[in-house]
Amino acid sequence: MSSTTHGGAPYYFVPHESRHPVLGAIGLFFVILGASNWINGGDWGQYSLAFGLLWWFVVLYQWFRDAIAESEGGQYGHKIDLSYRWSMTWFIFSEVMLFGAFFSALWWARAHSVPALGNLENALLWPGFQAAWPGTVAGATASPAGTIDAFQTMTPFWLPTINTALLLTSGVTLTIAHHAMQAGQRSKTIAFMWTTVLLGVVFLFVQGYEYMHAYSEMNLKLSSGVYGSTFYMLTGFHGFHVFVGALMLFFITLRLQKGHFTPERHFGFEGAAWYWHFVDVVWLGLYVLVYWM
Repeated sequence: MSSTTHGGAPYYFVPHESRHPVLGAIGLFFVILGASNWINGGDWGQYSLAFGLLWWFVVLYQWFRDAIAESEGGQYGHKIDLSYRWSMTWFIFSEVMLFGAFFSALWWARAHSVPALGNLENALLWPGFQAAWPGTVAGATASPAGTIDAFQTMTPFWLPTINTALLLTSGVTLTIAHHAMQAGQRSKTIAFMWTTVLLGVVFLFVQGYEYMHAYSEMNLKLSSGVYGSTFYMLTGFHGFHVFVGALMLFFITLRLQKGHFTPERHFGFEGAAWYWHFVDVVWLGLYVLVYWM
């Protein structure tokens, strides 16, 4: 650790050797081992998956506890703050690329793959194939020779629209909380943070109900052709990101209640807010491209 200080903190903090990366990798090993065997028929895989997740969460708890203690102990100066900001920026950029790939898959299937399968060259190979995206032709599943069970397509009314309103409102409440944090109004910040977390949880419950409705009443499944797979891939991954973002905001709110963060020093809060706003923007793209088009 450098003896030069910046604002009372080390110019650059070098942490001690840590067991957390190795232990975290061990937990992920059991997660991947269990999940891969479970989906391939090995019942023991579910126990490996559960063990790995439990192990991993314990490691993350200890790791984050140590990082919080270092931060609250005054070890993080200007350079660490910059490091965290760049790290969060590149992490969100990687998430943009992830969803960009999914959106590209949706566009490619709709604009290129389906029309190509319906041209004259494939007429004998796929007799009776309808080269139409399911959402554009009523009742069309684009199923060659009836290999896919009939299903209904999703519409924006009303659950997706309700979820859109919930996420947009959560973005507003989070912004109010951020301004209150900058103004030193801790009680107001905490109140609006809990409101944001609650809106995120309600979003997940609404999406879960939507999945139940789609599966049981609309017969829309992962096996429902490219439409079903892209629908669940995009909305499911987004739902996972909402879950992660809500967890981040939840723990940030707990830290606020313990007196962590100041108007001048609260990047943990800002990083979680960046992520949540990214999740909001992705949902707007999903709402238009998946439910309306």
